Amino acid sequence: MININGIGFGDGPGLFGLISALFPFIFIAILAFIAFTLVRSILQWNHNNKQPVLTVEARVATKRTKVSHHHSASDESMHSHSTDTSYFVTFEVESGDRIEFRISGSEYGQLVEGDMGKLNFQGTRYLGFARHRVVSYP
Repeated sequence: MININGIGFGDGPGLFGLISALFPFIFIAILAFIAFTLVRSILQWNHNNKQPVLTVEARVATKRTKVSHHHSASDESMHSHSTDTSYFVTFEVESGDRIEFRISGSEYGQLVEGDMGKLNFQGTRYLGFARHRVVSYP
């Protein structure tokens, strides 16, 4: 005689029984992670709002990108691929300290390592960079 509960069907001791028993814990863990991320973002936003807006002399020290690949498949005939690129620039201020900010792709393309100018930021929030113009004579 075959016991179908023994191979994981239903609420028995098998795989599906284990999954149905763990589902509430997994659901709560996912909700806790989302809540933690949301609270952390709000606290960072609030911290930045309390910081003074600073404008300092800085040099573009380095630039980097981070490409994230996303893949989803709804069924065997439908596959979706997408990528997301994040742009980061590290600035070096007069004291020698370095600060990295995530910036937009359009601003990233306009900056060159070694550019000098005025960095404008508030806490960890990048507000802009005004490059010094170099005047060349013929």
